[in-house]
Amino acid sequence: MSVSLRELAQKMVDILGLKTQPVAVKFCERTYGDHLEQRKMRYCQALMLARHGEEVVLTAENIACPAAAAAFGFKPLPEKIAEGDMLANLGLFAQPAAAKYTMSLMPRLERGKYQAVRLLPLSQAEGVVPDVVVVEGLPEQLMWIILASVFNTGGRLNFETGVFQATCVDATVVPFMKQKVNACFGCYGCREASDIDLSETVMGFPGGILEEVVDSLSRLAAKALPRARGKSVYKGFVGQQ
Repeated sequence: MSVSLRELAQKMVDILGLKTQPVAVKFCERTYGDHLEQRKMRYCQALMLARHGEEVVLTAENIACPAAAAAFGFKPLPEKIAEGDMLANLGLFAQPAAAKYTMSLMPRLERGKYQAVRLLPLSQAEGVVPDVVVVEGLPEQLMWIILASVFNTGGRLNFETGVFQATCVDATVVPFMKQKVNACFGCYGCREASDIDLSETVMGFPGGILEEVVDSLSRLAAKALPRARGKSVYKGFVGQQ
């Protein structure tokens, strides 16, 4: 990249007013020992730590969420999840058949292809080529990233979610596998297990478009973004009442 990841990350934080860091995600085909977390944790929890400044490496041995382990190709999906029993018992679906159908549609990486997933703050990821950049923040902040992704090309975007596996599948696997921007509203798991706020949500985009996205954000920040946040039209409207 012609610009350092530290600089790109700082521009995103400054332009959008993000309270936490964008996260660089890298899938490793060989075991990556450094920063291997000894505690077992869920992917959404690793993402939480990374956006607050830590580096974490998850493998089949230390990832605590079986659904995320299957999504990354680390382990097979347990039958109780695949058949829908667990999700129905949690009250997320009316019956196991509905949960089973949702799980059958989940994109997953090839079994055994990757041995680890590395997460670290984008600002600390020099020397890493991120496969995906994941951002947690306010919907309005993520809106500008999404607009930046089509700033030069135009077009409409279709997002996909099962309202389950929001961070591991929707914000990470989908952008990586399909090389597209994807956003969602979170899910039961990440909202129960991580510090994502009620007002926040999550999105991911392919690392290959990072520089273009940040450049487009800078151009949006020159005019459109401050005008929208200034709410002059709204203020004029309420001032007439």
